[in-house]
Amino acid sequence: MRLPKLRRPRLPRTRAGQRRLVQAVMAGCVLALLPATWMYVVPGDRLRTVDDVPRTEVAVVFGAGLWAGEPSPYLAHRLDAAAKLYRTGRIEVVLVTGDNSREDYDEPDAMRAYLTRQGVPDARIVSDYAGFDTWDSCVRAKKIFGVDEAVLISQGFHIRRAVALCQEAGVASYGVGVDARHDATWYYGGTREILAAGKAALDAVFEPDPRFLGRQEPGVREALASGR
Repeated sequence: MRLPKLRRPRLPRTRAGQRRLVQAVMAGCVLALLPATWMYVVPGDRLRTVDDVPRTEVAVVFGAGLWAGEPSPYLAHRLDAAAKLYRTGRIEVVLVTGDNSREDYDEPDAMRAYLTRQGVPDARIVSDYAGFDTWDSCVRAKKIFGVDEAVLISQGFHIRRAVALCQEAGVASYGVGVDARHDATWYYGGTREILAAGKAALDAVFEPDPRFLGRQEPGVREALASGR
């Protein structure tokens, strides 16, 4: 069976038509880059390191996958940074937010166990089991756990988006981007951020409810009170 020949698109033949085509292509490129530009600009000077981030009561650590039930190396780096911030007195409570949509997959509990092994008291760790994506985690931090200000911890390729979205969700945020080996996962994460910028911009504009909102929880407030 012979496949039908594909017709090549017709390009404008007149100067005016060609000019309009070029203008349309340029406009499309600008629109495609706007979300990434917004994501880059919004954090401003709110990106810091574990050594110079301002003292803040709460740190938020975003999930980044499990390997055989344990935090992936990328997630372990995030948790190590949170543990260091706690030990140096820059934070008081760690809110771990991740995916627990399946019974056999529990990011928050794995994160909690890892932090306790690093010396963070269990009473100073709060779990958000419905942090299915960055926007959900930010909105739930504000609306469910009552967090108004936080240090956000993630890899460098993700931290700008996290800060931008949490700022839009009403959480005044500083971002700590932890180091990561530039392996295939790192390059995938960087590429994914370009695509994720579009969704992030839509989340910021339309402010959808998280996949699961639920009732308010006193965990952060109680954890802060336990150390006073």
